[in-house]
Amino acid sequence: SGFGVLTGETGAGKSILIDALQLALGGRAESGVIRDGAARCEIAVEFETLPALAPWLEEQGFAVEETLLLRRTVDTEGRSRAWINGSAATAAQLKALAEPLVDIHGQHAWQSLTRAQAVRELLDAYAGIDTREAEQDWMRWREKRKALMDATERQASLQQESDRLSWQLGELEKLAPLSGEWEDLNARHARLANAQALLDAAQTGLAALDEADPSATGLINKAVSALRAQSHIEPLFAEHVEALEGALAQVQDTLHNLHQYTRHADLDPEQLETLDERISLWMSLARRYRRAPEDLADLLTQWKRELGQVGQALDLAQLQQAEKQAWLAFEKTVNALTRKRQQAAPRLSAAVTATMQTLGMEGGVFEVALRKLDEPQAHGWEHVEFLVAGHAGTTPKPVGKVASGGELSRIAL
Repeated sequence: SGFGVLTGETGAGKSILIDALQLALGGRAESGVIRDGAARCEIAVEFETLPALAPWLEEQGFAVEETLLLRRTVDTEGRSRAWINGSAATAAQLKALAEPLVDIHGQHAWQSLTRAQAVRELLDAYAGIDTREAEQDWMRWREKRKALMDATERQASLQQESDRLSWQLGELEKLAPLSGEWEDLNARHARLANAQALLDAAQTGLAALDEADPSATGLINKAVSALRAQSHIEPLFAEHVEALEGALAQVQDTLHNLHQYTRHADLDPEQLETLDERISLWMSLARRYRRAPEDLADLLTQWKRELGQVGQALDLAQLQQAEKQAWLAFEKTVNALTRKRQQAAPRLSAAVTATMQTLGMEGGVFEVALRKLDEPQAHGWEHVEFLVAGHAGTTPKPVGKVASGGELSRIAL
C-alpha cells in the first residue's frame, strides 16, 4: 500500500517526471527546467488528503478538502510561485507538506535514512509508538524547570522586590483605604467644615418660612383665604387656591426637613480634626506613589497580589516540588517509550536483515542501534540510528557511511 514503481527505458522521461514531482513538492526552482521557447513551466500534482495533515492545513490557513492540489510555476527569470488548494504558498510550506506524502527512492534518494528524526519515526511507526503524551509531559517539565531556574537566579532581586512591596504595603495599610471611601470622606469633611454655616442657613430658612412676622407660611395662608372668599364669583381663583395649597404642603415638608436637620446638625470639631488628618495622610501617600487619591484602594489590592506572587517565586521548595513532579511524570512516560523501542529494535533489525537476503545482499546485516542521550528530549531518551553491513564479514556501520548507493536504495525500499 502506498508503494509505486516508475520504470522505463533510458530516455523515456523518468528523470523529468521525478524532477517535476520534486519541484511541485518544494524542490529548488531553476529556469533551466523550462522548455526552449516557453515563457514558463507549470506543474500540478493531486493527492488524497491524509487526515493527519488537516491540523497543519488549518493552522497555515489552507482549505481542507478531500483532495490536496499542489501547483507550482517557474518563469524564465527563475521566479517561482506556489499554491496549496488554490491558496498562495511558499516553497517551504510545500516542502513541509510533502514530507509525509512522498518519499522518492532512487539511486541517491536514500537521505531520509540518515536523518535522526526520520529514523526514529520509522522505528516508532513499526513499534506503534505515539510520542504526543511524552512531548506534552516534556513541555510541562521544561516549563517547571525554567521557572525554578529563573527563580533561583533571581533570588536576590526577588528578595529586594519583596522588601520594597512589604514596606510600601506597610505604609498603605496604615491608611487602609477602602473602595469609594475617598469621595465619601470629602463629602463628610465638607459638611463638618461648613457645619456652622449650614446650620445658620437652615435656621434662617426656618425663620423665613414660619417664624418671622410675616412669615412665608402666614402670607400664603392669607392669600389662600382671600382668594377662596371670592372664588364663588371668579372660578379661576379656585385654581389659584389649589396651587397655593400645594405650595403650602411643600413648605410644610421643607419645614419638617429643616427642623430635622437643625436637631441633628453635626458640630464636632474633634471629628473634623480626625478627618483632616486622614485626608492629609491620604494626599501624602497619593503624592508619594504618584497616584490619584481615589486609586489608592486599588493600589493596595494590587500590591498585595504582587507580594503574593513574589512570595511564591521565592518559595524554592514549592518550585522544586513542582519541577520534581513534572519530571517524574515525564520520566514515567519516556521510560515506557524506551521499553517499547528496545523490544521493537531487534524485531525490525531481524525483519530488514531477512529482506536484505532477497535483494542481492546475501549475508548483509541491518541493526537498529539505540543510544541513550545525556538529557532526554521531547521524543524520549534515545538517539536511534540504522547500521548496515552490506555483505557477510563486514561490521555494521551508520547508513550514511555505507558507500553503495544501490544498497542504500534497496534498504530504504
